[in-house]
Amino acid sequence: MSSASSTSPFENGVMLYMVYLSKEELQTFKQLLVDERPRPGSVQITWDQVKTARWGEVVHLLMEYFPGRLAWDVTHDIFAKMNQMELCLRVQMELNDILPSLELEDSNPREMPVSLEEGESDKIQEYKLYMMDEYSMIQSKTTWPGNHMDFFYQDIERHERFLPCIFLPKRPQGRQPKTVVLQGVSGVGKSSLARKVMLEWAKNKFYSHKFWYAFYFNSREVAQVDEQSLSELIAHKWPRAQALMSKIMSKPDQLLLLFDGFEEVTLTLTDRPADLSEDWSQKLTGSVLLTSLLSKIMLPEATLLITLRFTSWRKLKPFLKHPSFITLTGFSMVEKVKYFRTYFRNKREADEALSFVMGNTILFSMCQVPVICWMVCSCLRQQMDKGVDLMQAYPNATAVFVQYLSSLFPTKAGSLPSNTHQEQLRGLCYLAAEGMWNMRWVFDMKDFEQAKLDETAVATFLHVNIFRRVAGDKDYYAFADLSFQEFFAALLYVLCFPQRLRNFWVLDRVQIIRLIAYPGRKKNYLAQMGLFLFGLLNEKCSLAAEKSFRCKLSLGNKKKLLKVAALPYECGPPTLHHGIPQLFYCLHEIQEEAFVSQILSDCQKAALIISRNKDMQASAFCLKHCRHLRNLELTITLTITQLYALNPDPLQSTEPESSNQCFLWWQDFCSVVRTHENLEVLAVTNTVMEADSVKVLSAALRHPGCKLQKLIFRRVNTSMLNEDLLQVLMENWYLRCLEIQGTEVRCEAMEFLCTALKYPQCYLQCLRLEDCSVTPKSWADLARDLGSNRHLKTLMLRSSCLETFGAYYLSLAQLERLLLENCGLTVLSCKSLMSSLMSNKMLTHLSLAENALKDEGAKKLCSALQHPMCPLQRLVLRNCALTSNCCQDMASALGKNKNLRSLDLGFNSLKDDGVTLLFEALKKSESGLQILELEKCLFTSLCCQAMASMLLHNQSLRYLDVSKNDIGLRGILLLREAFQQHKRKKKVVL
Repeated sequence: MSSASSTSPFENGVMLYMVYLSKEELQTFKQLLVDERPRPGSVQITWDQVKTARWGEVVHLLMEYFPGRLAWDVTHDIFAKMNQMELCLRVQMELNDILPSLELEDSNPREMPVSLEEGESDKIQEYKLYMMDEYSMIQSKTTWPGNHMDFFYQDIERHERFLPCIFLPKRPQGRQPKTVVLQGVSGVGKSSLARKVMLEWAKNKFYSHKFWYAFYFNSREVAQVDEQSLSELIAHKWPRAQALMSKIMSKPDQLLLLFDGFEEVTLTLTDRPADLSEDWSQKLTGSVLLTSLLSKIMLPEATLLITLRFTSWRKLKPFLKHPSFITLTGFSMVEKVKYFRTYFRNKREADEALSFVMGNTILFSMCQVPVICWMVCSCLRQQMDKGVDLMQAYPNATAVFVQYLSSLFPTKAGSLPSNTHQEQLRGLCYLAAEGMWNMRWVFDMKDFEQAKLDETAVATFLHVNIFRRVAGDKDYYAFADLSFQEFFAALLYVLCFPQRLRNFWVLDRVQIIRLIAYPGRKKNYLAQMGLFLFGLLNEKCSLAAEKSFRCKLSLGNKKKLLKVAALPYECGPPTLHHGIPQLFYCLHEIQEEAFVSQILSDCQKAALIISRNKDMQASAFCLKHCRHLRNLELTITLTITQLYALNPDPLQSTEPESSNQCFLWWQDFCSVVRTHENLEVLAVTNTVMEADSVKVLSAALRHPGCKLQKLIFRRVNTSMLNEDLLQVLMENWYLRCLEIQGTEVRCEAMEFLCTALKYPQCYLQCLRLEDCSVTPKSWADLARDLGSNRHLKTLMLRSSCLETFGAYYLSLAQLERLLLENCGLTVLSCKSLMSSLMSNKMLTHLSLAENALKDEGAKKLCSALQHPMCPLQRLVLRNCALTSNCCQDMASALGKNKNLRSLDLGFNSLKDDGVTLLFEALKKSESGLQILELEKCLFTSLCCQAMASMLLHNQSLRYLDVSKNDIGLRGILLLREAFQQHKRKKKVVL
């Protein structure tokens, strides 16, 4: 895995077919592996090494002990003994695929582990027992620390299954990754999984065949060390390791180093290679030591396991050498629903809670973090017990955090004077905000002093689980969950500060932009803080916050947001990874239509990629307020279908409820097409859409209120082009242009299209079909039926097989612009094209680019151009396999044709001789040519004298493109001199 977008340790893994073995079959495989006789270059395997090994560890062991292709040969032989013939075939197929990548060094036999004396083995066993003690607590974590006894811990089972294959060897060379990064949002279990690795290693259940020494470090603790060597750092974790250090370091390939919370130190890493060291005994600052290990300058053979938040991986990436990224996604939808049903137990209550939370996609997406999932359940149950309407209690996701976090304060602060309570709240918010702006999530006593939080306040917040202690020897603290810090940071900017001049903490323009935008990187770590800020500015939510936190709020920053946050003329994702502007989520969270309308009033173009339910809900809400929207580009990778008919009780399973709600949001989304009278262009790209969804879109496009003029489909599923959709051409009288690109158009779809085009009320003026996989019969039918359409003026056909049909399209009397590009037209096609061209009185623009017309074909076209009645004004013969042999005919045509205004001959091998003929013709004649494009026509400075002379004498030419030709400095100087002498304005592209 080389990309941070990887979600599974299985990606690019070798021997993945091993997972198909049952437990019993895997035991048989391991027994046969132990019985396998050593082969040249291999090492004998013992039962102790494989006894506890899971399938991924068995694959790793095979790669370690049977280098190169031996691993596949042994696996094939064992499968054959087990009569697993299908798996034998898979082994052979993979070996054939991977064999060219197996390097000679892969055939080196594995070195044996360090030999330890009896006393030394006892020391290691003592260390493992200590590790079991240290990390076994994660197994018994059944309640949230403190008084929240209804919290229950639930492991994410998919993450547990990652354990045996975290270091699964990868393609193309079947090697184990030496650096593995566990990444994910805060709270999804990265640290838990890292600690589980330590626990399993201590129990000899994690890659035990490696005889690894494993050490777990808190990254911040390491980074803050003034000067310390790696050996001292290890000795600090295991004091008795000092005597074994030389042996441990002599076999670094058997060393596993785990660094937890690496997001805390990414900003401290050094980018000065000269500072790095390969000496593990040298005293180094924490940042240099970490960078030396990370970049594999120190102990390149050691294995690193790093935990990291999504938002920090780009900062870390430049330091990594061939990393493998594993994404921990937290609870899936099914796991969230399972948690809700387990928590509520009563089916009616669970259904009510699920119905509400699935209707708020931002809140439901937060539930991927187990503790947030519990927090939401806890808050919903409190309101349901009181008989309160959940929609009224929680106008947005932020309101749930208001209720939960405010409930923690009375525990200790209820008896405190009001001013002390206010000071603690302000100090907490200040600490959170300073940390967010400066990417700091761990705090010490100096930070608390700066925020004016005394030891009593810190102890209070620790006791009620707003804070938690960070693992390590020093007093470091963090917010119990990152979302708590994000919430309190946002709260700072709505709190009222009577002693300040403007009575609130003012956000500046740069801060607002950072909160609502993706600043050129994959993730904006401030996005959730921005979401909470908008949520707190909701009127109902702010009133609830005032009451719950017993504090006065100010909405002064709301006006600042109106000035700064308004979307520009265009909005869209900065990268393919992000579907909709971050601002859309924020505006959905504030839920105030007047405010949203003001923010979006100037938005005229939007490009949206809908991949999640929350994308659909937020987009449907926001687009309704883009009243001046003119251009909408849409990509949908989300399955939208109506399922009520399949299951009358949508809460019996997870999919129907979310799908039906998404379907309703899709209906709202499509309503924009009929309600926004300024909307002119809709482009649907890279989309697979079910029939029900297509029907909703079609109905909106057929609605009398729809004023859409241009409809584009790029790379959509074939079934989307059905009768419902194409009927739009007959019923929408405003539609003027239809484009279909990169999509198979089946016979029935072409029949619907032809029927629509023949309809008298079809006012389509432009039709473009590009790379559309249409049958020859359908092309013939289209040419025939277009003849009865008097409105069509432009026809563009590209990347289609039209060798025998090109002339049919040229004969369409009503056409003014015709593009037949890359359509398989040849010299043989040109004779019929020539006669059709001479008979067509309306055609002004013709493009035959990327067809192998060759010189003979071009000569035939030149004959037509010389006809006095030829109406062509632009001709494109770009990349048509032309040479200088056709240039005399072309020059003759230019001399006689007075209508032609633009000629494109780019990417043809005209060379110096050919273009010189053209320049001479343009110099002498009174041609009306204004644009001549000769890009990459393989000419040199030899023709530049003729070019310069033409530029001096020709009165009509305004634009000349000679780019990508080797005219050299001499050619440039000749052209410059011609420009200085000529008074009329001309543009030459070099």
